[in-house]
Amino acid sequence: MNPEPNQPSDAAAQQTPATVILVHGLWTPAAVLVPHGHWLRRSGYRTLRFGYPSVGASLSQNALALRRFVAGGSASEIHLVGHSLGGLVILDMLRHDADSRLRRVVLLGTPCTDSHCARRLARVAGMPALLGRSINEWLARGPDATAAPRAGIAVGVLAGTRSVGLGRVVPGLPRPNDGVVTLAETRLPGAADHIALPVAHSEMLASRRCAAQIVAFLQSGRFAQHERN
Repeated sequence: MNPEPNQPSDAAAQQTPATVILVHGLWTPAAVLVPHGHWLRRSGYRTLRFGYPSVGASLSQNALALRRFVAGGSASEIHLVGHSLGGLVILDMLRHDADSRLRRVVLLGTPCTDSHCARRLARVAGMPALLGRSINEWLARGPDATAAPRAGIAVGVLAGTRSVGLGRVVPGLPRPNDGVVTLAETRLPGAADHIALPVAHSEMLASRRCAAQIVAFLQSGRFAQHERN
């Protein structure tokens, strides 16, 4: 497990509050989380990016790979941040394993309970292959597949309400939504906190407002009150 470029040494990292592992979403490389890695480092965290085959591997396989990635780290405290499908990979890992060093998790635009977009697209010829094995496995499990967070691990969910993106071509996507995921779909039973910001699904990857909320939750287990809609 290698830190991102320009990371502090292991000795210096031990003095930071924690290591934050960033997990990307569907159809994107780990590099899309470079901005959040930069902002988190400026807040004193050490960051790592977990890359995985979002189309070619199943959700179970990616969750297992993430568990091994977490286990390979030397940090005494670990937080996780996942965007969209990345959040589902995190939640699936937590169903089977809870590393004692895990503290807090932030999910960005993750469809915790279901996905109208994914289900509608999965009915279109050729789309199941494009959606990939992880999404198809998750859809096959049904709406109740996402387990509540394990005790001792606080999960915060950040949702978007700016309807720009794929959802514009998917019939019947309920509002409010972030262009891909509806606000209702982000409601995770047992989550420590939930916040909605006027950002679109992909916009979360480069939003300073989202970055500030991530830091707030990692530091306190709650999102910043003044930002709530």
